[in-house]
Amino acid sequence: MENSVQTINDPILRMSDVEKTVGLKKPTIYKLIKKGEFPRQINLGGRASGWLLSEINQWKAERIAISRGQ
Repeated sequence: MENSVQTINDPILRMSDVEKTVGLKKPTIYKLIKKGEFPRQINLGGRASGWLLSEINQWKAERIAISRGQ
């Protein structure tokens, strides 16, 4: 149950915020998603989607570790 509470309190970022946060553009992000190398977006209804901030931060931490050979 704690995990679901944590998810509820986890901010959802829209694409423009994700681009700013990770330093990549939309086409690159979608290519990485297709390859299974980036968190998948959440359908917010209609054509709206977003990403959990915690998943984006985890992805960034993993990229940092890989780039530093950890």
